[in-house]
Amino acid sequence: MIKRALLGLAGLVLLLVLALAGNTLRQRSVQIAVAPLPPLAIDTEAAAQSLAAAVRARTISGLLDPEASAAGFEALHAHLRERYPLVHQRLQLETIGRTLVYTWPGRDAKARPVAWLAHQDVVPVAPGTEGLWSQPPFEGRIDGGFVWGRGAWDNKGNLIAQLEAVEMHLKAGFQPDRTLVLVFGHDEEISGREGALKAVQKFQQRQMRFEYVLDEGLLVTEGILVGAPAPVALIGVAEKGYLTLKLTASATPGHSSMPPAKPGSTAIGMLAPALARLEQQPLPGGIRGVAAQMLAAVAPEMTGLQRVALSNLWLLRPLVERQLLSVPSTTALLRTTTSLTVFNAGNKENVLPGKAEALVNFRLLPGDTEASVTAHVKAVVADDRIAVEPIGTPNEASVVSATDSAGFRQIESTVREVFPGSIVAPGLMLAATDARHFGAVADAVYRFSPVRASSADLTRFHGTDERLAVTHLAEMIRFYHRLLQRSAGPTSPGRPGQGPTP
Repeated sequence: MIKRALLGLAGLVLLLVLALAGNTLRQRSVQIAVAPLPPLAIDTEAAAQSLAAAVRARTISGLLDPEASAAGFEALHAHLRERYPLVHQRLQLETIGRTLVYTWPGRDAKARPVAWLAHQDVVPVAPGTEGLWSQPPFEGRIDGGFVWGRGAWDNKGNLIAQLEAVEMHLKAGFQPDRTLVLVFGHDEEISGREGALKAVQKFQQRQMRFEYVLDEGLLVTEGILVGAPAPVALIGVAEKGYLTLKLTASATPGHSSMPPAKPGSTAIGMLAPALARLEQQPLPGGIRGVAAQMLAAVAPEMTGLQRVALSNLWLLRPLVERQLLSVPSTTALLRTTTSLTVFNAGNKENVLPGKAEALVNFRLLPGDTEASVTAHVKAVVADDRIAVEPIGTPNEASVVSATDSAGFRQIESTVREVFPGSIVAPGLMLAATDARHFGAVADAVYRFSPVRASSADLTRFHGTDERLAVTHLAEMIRFYHRLLQRSAGPTSPGRPGQGPTP
């Protein structure tokens, strides 16, 4: 009897193994088959010098005196006029504050235009950290194959690469069929409301609607996704929303020598456990939406156990979700995150405060809303003595853009041509970008920066030793040069056989 049971169990295990193996092998690649693009000749030294000059322009957002950065923007604009004369002769330039909007009219008036975004402004260098930089943050030095400085990557690299590509096309006599609009915001780092948003409002007044919009975003990751045998290029098809809630507890102030007899009656005593509950009971997370799309795209390309696990979510979903939710970076992909960021209460050690306040920041997953998150917070806090209210201007999560649109396919194909062998997958942008303002005027909005990045590079965003490799800058220029051909056509006279793909 025992032997028969063991044999039966072994049979079930064998069937399960066969099912897992069979399902894994049945997963077919969804990667577009395109031939690698012959490297386009780039004057990398001149492009690097242009980016270095842009870095030297101190276009810092968030200064208490907005005019303090005026000289930086003026210097940047002067540099762009000098370095890209054809852009300024043949494209229509409109300024919205310090935001620059370039329009290159296409020959087909019926074709919806395409918009590429980048931003001119940069975040400040944290006071006291200047000495930690390998190169001074605003001197724009080129050393060891890198352009060093604040903004080299975020986001002047994209801006310079786009202008380099357009200038090259203009020199070659390229004339697009589809209109291209370049929007270079001046306040992206502090919401984009005076730059990108006002540009969108003008587009709405003119009844303009874009085929697609491409902004900064996810990257060509190298060695970040465990089990991927090649670089993984993630094209952001959506952006998380932003919400900060203020929680306020009020109580009768008094002397610390006579605290209330009932525990939890002081302002701090009410608010502290409520905040602890919010951390302990986050919003539910799981493999759905954009995360599911991303994992489905990379699963057939993975190796080893990662491929087996991702190909068999019908059985292994709980294990995979548990693993992903144990890591901060992937947790952010799977759920609306809860972050306790500010706590204020009291001003003297012997006085019971009459009020305690805390700020809790949420990054909203598509599908969650300001209303649903606020309802979750009130349910978890479960204390009518604690007021919950939003502060600032919340942003709902963006709509998820399609992956079967012409715009996505053009971006995807260009990635596969310029970064041969790379794996392309849709992804979710965790931070805020100017792109979030464009949903009202575009059929699709994508967030992708065509630059290689390893895990070691990620700390450089808004951090110390920001830099961009000169070779990576050249790849960025090749990407935008080719994407313009694919998106706007026709074939450039100087590059036969590289026109738009049907």
